[in-house]
Amino acid sequence: MRVALAGGGTAGHIEPALSLADALRRIDPTTEILCLGTERGLETRLVPMRGYELGLIPAVPLPRKLTPQLLSVPGKLAGALSAAGDHLDRLQADVIVGFGGYVATPGYLAARRRRIPIVVHEANPLPGLANRLGARMTEHVYTGHPHTQIRHGRFIGIPLRQQITTLDRLAMGDKARAYFGLRSDLPTLLIFGGSQGAQRINETAFAARDAFRDHGVQVLHVVGPKNADEPQDLTQDGIPYVAVPYVDRMDMAYAAADIAMCRSGAMTCAELTAVGLPGAFVPLAIGNGEQALNAEPIVQAGGGLMVNNAEISVEWITGRLIPLLTDTDRVVAMSEAAARMGRRDADMELAREVAAIARGDRPSPEIPVPEDDNGDDTYYDDDGKDAR
Repeated sequence: MRVALAGGGTAGHIEPALSLADALRRIDPTTEILCLGTERGLETRLVPMRGYELGLIPAVPLPRKLTPQLLSVPGKLAGALSAAGDHLDRLQADVIVGFGGYVATPGYLAARRRRIPIVVHEANPLPGLANRLGARMTEHVYTGHPHTQIRHGRFIGIPLRQQITTLDRLAMGDKARAYFGLRSDLPTLLIFGGSQGAQRINETAFAARDAFRDHGVQVLHVVGPKNADEPQDLTQDGIPYVAVPYVDRMDMAYAAADIAMCRSGAMTCAELTAVGLPGAFVPLAIGNGEQALNAEPIVQAGGGLMVNNAEISVEWITGRLIPLLTDTDRVVAMSEAAARMGRRDADMELAREVAAIARGDRPSPEIPVPEDDNGDDTYYDDDGKDAR
């Protein structure tokens, strides 16, 4: 089986693709996998690090709406389409799976010209333009959010790393806290923003240090590599506050925590629910409220709480978050609610679907590309929205 994966730019596109790649190899270790990407995305580091081949194509940014800017896209797309086609020909791909972002559109179009089956995975509740286009070319469309509105969409969840899906937070709790220099006997808050940190969250958390100390709440704070070069131990009066630039072992960070205060990108929400960790979500205020939509089902189910980016403050932390952290019964109930929302098997479920499509067990009918999409001319390019 030979599979091309098109998902570049952000971790929100790349990590699900790599998790699918791992699952495909578990099904059949001889599976050949090629990841399509661009020179400007995180895939140049993440894909080789995970042991997969990366095929580069030119980046073709798409506007967020159908505007006159689209007129410049065809010329730019031609080179990317040619490069994507060359990679598919070299691989002799049996199927292509796209996750959105800059590389997905040329991947879909090149595959369609070659009659290679197309699979689309859309992680967000508001689909990006690339996946909206891809969904016009295939019936094999899967979503990571239960309320995503996309043609032919079927909810399957977001493929996650085994490091996350096999995590037993309770069993690993004490070891994880020791790993970060935290105490085993205190309520623990994990704070993180996007891949580069979140300024508003960082500033508010640092301003609340005295409140955390006064209420006996210890903190593991991932500030982002742009905001610190080395870890800092900001412990006061024996109450740990550990600030680190980044964390390679997010499974350990999740295991150490009772609650996470974080953004609500699609990957973050999927990982927190998979491991049953309640979230205090601070959605990134961009676009049309995409991150708030990611968190809403979790909050409604009792697995988290949400505060607007402009409204997070020391007062909110002391009035809402700290009382929750120090109420063991509420934390346990929220953990159970979050876990009920989680999907731990999306990687294998999607891998089985892709394998069946590659074998021809799930044939793709010829799907015409319509002139419009029910009159809706607003699309969302989800590069940059999902950061963890």
